[in-house]
Amino acid sequence: MRLEDVPLSPHFREHARLADPAVTDITGTSQPALGGTDRVRLAALVEDPRASLAERLTAGGILALLGDPRIGLLPATCFVPGGHVEIGLPADAVPEVVAAWQHVGVVSSWIEKETPVHTSRLNDFWMATYPVTNVEYREFLADSGHEDRPATWYLGAYPHERANHPVAGVRPESADAYAVWLTERTGHPWRLPAEAEWEYAAKGSEGRAFPWGEVFDARLANTRETGIHTTSPVGAFPAGRSPFGVLDMGGNVEEYVADDYVPYPGGTLVEDHLVETMGDYRVARGGSFSRFGDLTRTRRRHGAFPGPLYPVGFRLATSERPGPSAQGRRGRPVLARDRVAARRVGPRETARPHSG
Repeated sequence: MRLEDVPLSPHFREHARLADPAVTDITGTSQPALGGTDRVRLAALVEDPRASLAERLTAGGILALLGDPRIGLLPATCFVPGGHVEIGLPADAVPEVVAAWQHVGVVSSWIEKETPVHTSRLNDFWMATYPVTNVEYREFLADSGHEDRPATWYLGAYPHERANHPVAGVRPESADAYAVWLTERTGHPWRLPAEAEWEYAAKGSEGRAFPWGEVFDARLANTRETGIHTTSPVGAFPAGRSPFGVLDMGGNVEEYVADDYVPYPGGTLVEDHLVETMGDYRVARGGSFSRFGDLTRTRRRHGAFPGPLYPVGFRLATSERPGPSAQGRRGRPVLARDRVAARRVGPRETARPHSG
């Protein structure tokens, strides 16, 4: 074989063929033992703050294999009323924030990007309750032909066992492409949230420091302090939900917004490591399983610094009320893992529609 032919040879192809859950049915062997499992009840357990973390993660793990009824083509959403909202951090608060997180290496320049406080006018919008998951992103790849596999998919292989975990390790251009694809597929306009929308949806009208309140709590978010050190099923930290009901806005994976980093009105450009390394970069928000809790602060502005410690995902937003009319020209397309679940419905269980 000539050297120039190596990249074309299947033997040297880095990515595996994109597996279809309807064909590669890894849950079939375990179905007899789990045949009586109520998927809706398991989904409720994932988001039950009275359940232990182990119970919530276990329920989510089972749903990853059986099919999670919370996840369908149309994202579940939470309504966020518009208005004039304050975005950002007062400059005189920077030293206090730095001191609180000095133990994990936070420096002033990182926090200065959040200043000054300014007013943004937001229209009503709907924020996706969960970040986009692996199973949703797989459907996008299969249907659109988009070739950007997530960096967290080993050898590009779809992770069945993490179907209902947020997708992570994608480029911002791929997040944008997903929104365009879903808009075409459903006939409803989806997009990434603006940075101001994301912050307001996370902190609410009272301006919380974290989605759940004023004090960081590792029990309420999947961060490095929590000790999981990988993604978790969406919604598995229900007590950390935002004032508007949005889940996973602190921890699990950072999320791209629609905006590149620019200084806030009246602020100055902060040339930190992100600018030095990448120049222009897309803002990411919300913290991650691989990073410390300082990134779960609702005002924290960050980005996808190159390397395995920053596997970023995304969630969607829309300016129009989602509803039954947003089913698309081809009707409600069914995800591949929905077809798998439908084949297994027995005489004692009926298929349940996915929430949206």
